[in-house]
Amino acid sequence: MASGEPSPGGGAARRPLHSAQAVDVASASNFRAFELLHLHLDLRAEFGPPGPGVGSRGLSGTAVLDLRCLEPEGAVELRLDSHPCLEVTAAALRRERPGSEEPPAEPVSFYTQPFSHYGQALCVSFPQPCSAAERLQVLLTYRVGEGPGVCWLAPEQTAGKKKPFVYTQGQAVLNRAFFPCFDTPAVKYKYSALIEVPDGFTAVMSASTWEKRGPNKFFFQMCQPIPSYLIALAIGDLVSAEVGPRYDLLFMPPSFPFGGMENPCLTFVTPCLLAGDRSLADVIIHEISHSWFGNLVTNANWGEFWLNEGFTMYAQRRISTILFGLFFPGAYVCCSRLTHSRQHMDITGEENPLNKLRVKSEPGVDPDDTYNETPYEKGFCFVSYLAHLVGDQDQFDNFLKAYVHEFKFQSILADDFLDFYLEYFPELKKKRVDIIPGFEFDRWLNTPGWPPYLPDLSPGDSLMKPAEELAQLWAAEELDVKAIEAVAISPWKTYQLVYFLDKILQKSPLPPGNVKTLGETYPSISNARNAELRLRWGQIVLKNDHQEDFWKVKEFLHNQGKQKYTLPLYHAMMGGSEVAQTLAKETFASTASQLHSNVVNYVQQIVAPKGS
Repeated sequence: MASGEPSPGGGAARRPLHSAQAVDVASASNFRAFELLHLHLDLRAEFGPPGPGVGSRGLSGTAVLDLRCLEPEGAVELRLDSHPCLEVTAAALRRERPGSEEPPAEPVSFYTQPFSHYGQALCVSFPQPCSAAERLQVLLTYRVGEGPGVCWLAPEQTAGKKKPFVYTQGQAVLNRAFFPCFDTPAVKYKYSALIEVPDGFTAVMSASTWEKRGPNKFFFQMCQPIPSYLIALAIGDLVSAEVGPRYDLLFMPPSFPFGGMENPCLTFVTPCLLAGDRSLADVIIHEISHSWFGNLVTNANWGEFWLNEGFTMYAQRRISTILFGLFFPGAYVCCSRLTHSRQHMDITGEENPLNKLRVKSEPGVDPDDTYNETPYEKGFCFVSYLAHLVGDQDQFDNFLKAYVHEFKFQSILADDFLDFYLEYFPELKKKRVDIIPGFEFDRWLNTPGWPPYLPDLSPGDSLMKPAEELAQLWAAEELDVKAIEAVAISPWKTYQLVYFLDKILQKSPLPPGNVKTLGETYPSISNARNAELRLRWGQIVLKNDHQEDFWKVKEFLHNQGKQKYTLPLYHAMMGGSEVAQTLAKETFASTASQLHSNVVNYVQQIVAPKGS
């Protein structure tokens, strides 16, 4: 096929995929034995006190799974991913019968099996084996209260402080604690849901259509197949506003642990993005980019997470280049994030297996526990290298469109992508670019450590140099006040200030008194409301034991629960003075109830490591 030509049929005649045989050790289900055609949830939300018992908060109702048996020899049971917090009280089976339009659902037995600390298997037994290609419907009655997949917030944990709030977070393997499912990115399906809420509440979901049914019910449909982790629900005192062309964002309560979550048709984002200066718009660009990379074309298991995030980082920065030009903020931010990746590898060791693009998933290990910058930044570097091999930006942009078209609504492995890349560019395949010494595709995927290739970030140099020079002035034993005052930072953009503070942090601890003078000289930094600046000022304050500003760290941790900001500050506190360590323990004790369960676990490991 000629270079730059899309594949025939645009994915209509599906190619055999390596991912068709991929194993997902994070799923307890027999997802290869059935095709999941559709899921319907019919749930009622109740807000009450936490814990078990009558009147406690929870979601209750039914999950209906439409299935087709794929086993050539038939199947005797269905195994789904579930969680101990999810209480299934009944199971029924409806099978197709000749001449019967709607056969009755008959009760069937079910049981659970241990799997891992993050889930269990729910096994539904069939009285008679289902045959190959047979269609069947499984109806499960269940309730979920407290658990890792459904996050309940008291009124005081919300921005409005008047009504409670509940939301679900599926990535990576948390939706098994929301509804019984094939909780693997290898499986995609359509879904619908009917959600009943109390008076005065609104429900929203990651769905392509929705309608209100009566005063308290909302009906949702997702008309495109998506993996389980992208099904999301939020219920609260919600208010909508039109701010531009339709792309639905839900600004979450402050305890939301992520910058954004790319739930299709309804991206969840942290309120920290409302910085007042549009400096964090790149997060929105990132989540929009997931519409193609991650949502439309998905990693088939969590060991291939870079396929979601590396491509999304590349798309985010391409979009920023087109919007802002070569001197776009992202060139600056990219350099900063690569610096953080370098720091991460220095701390964990370059040979750490988590510093590979393709991470070997181990049974029993929660995929969330392998999370780090590598799939984002090393993944971005690999995609950038592949663009570099092509040598023509327009050609590579067209390739990305063809790639999405080829694999849309499917879940793939790196092998599927790389095969397609070499087919699309036969001249590169002929040159054997996949085995260039030092840059072998296998090395990119399976060797830990720093990327063998870095994209050209020189457009950001002219923006970085003044920040580096100013940081050097502040690191001096005797401050050159005249030289410092000669540098006007008022015209600097937020990302330049962030880079400046990163350099200050690298040079910390500074000589005595310098941080105090720094804060007094630049109150726009030391008293900033921008979350990126608050994080870095907090880290600098802790690294230099500048105790008169410790209250700002405490206030910031009380005001938000984003993982990206919370964990570094606890690391800094526990790595600091006794006063800083006491601050960490007291702050955690007073904020743990408003944090996401994953963040609580991570902070617990920092503040009181096991075995300490």
